[in-house]
Amino acid sequence: MEVMDEALRLIYPRHCPVCDGLLPWVEIENGIINKGRLIHRSCSVKVRYIRGATCMKCGKPLAISDKEKEYCADCIRVHHVFDRGFSVFDYRSISGSIYKFKYMGRQEYAMFYGVAVKRHLGKELMKLGIDAIIPVPMYKNKQRLRGYNQADLLADAVGRECNIPVYKNVIKRNKNTLPMKELDARGRRINLKKAFNIAQNDVKFKCILIIDDIYTTGSTIDEIAHEFRIAGVDRIYFLTLAIGQTT
Repeated sequence: MEVMDEALRLIYPRHCPVCDGLLPWVEIENGIINKGRLIHRSCSVKVRYIRGATCMKCGKPLAISDKEKEYCADCIRVHHVFDRGFSVFDYRSISGSIYKFKYMGRQEYAMFYGVAVKRHLGKELMKLGIDAIIPVPMYKNKQRLRGYNQADLLADAVGRECNIPVYKNVIKRNKNTLPMKELDARGRRINLKKAFNIAQNDVKFKCILIIDDIYTTGSTIDEIAHEFRIAGVDRIYFLTLAIGQTT
């Protein structure tokens, strides 16, 4: 398997998830051979990870003036159904990468994202006792047109790195909702009303991790979490690649 992977990398080199330039399969640095780099060294310093004090609900970075508080201003105003969320990157530093991942076919970026999740959040996620990773589903016709669901790819990468099973058919999106970026917080919640339903009659999970690419208002996560609450899931967490600042 490793030999086949090396051969494929020689024929089809990976692209850096920041600059999209080709990545060499083998590099020699200070006499040490490095194989399979997932990001250019010069690009790795451009990515900002979520660090420091964060909201105990959604995981947004807290402003310096609010670092002693438990919750961000958004989560004080809004009741969320999920228990807690985690994100890996600051949105502004990785937005271009996520755009290419979602819309330009750069599915290979998922491997870098999965490794980043394990490196920066792996220990914390393992403490939660997660039974299942649940990617946010796409409407079937939309997924057919795009060719893939980026949340599925991210879930597979995280599941592989953290050794947690992924379940893609437990919940389905039964409504072709409007693009969320065009709506405000209230519009998003209305837009997502009854957009999801549990596809299996007997959900036995006690603790799940919902995975999506970007966290904004939490409307999508809340609607999915609501369905799983009804199905009897006790603890519901989410993980996204990126999150912005408190509004």
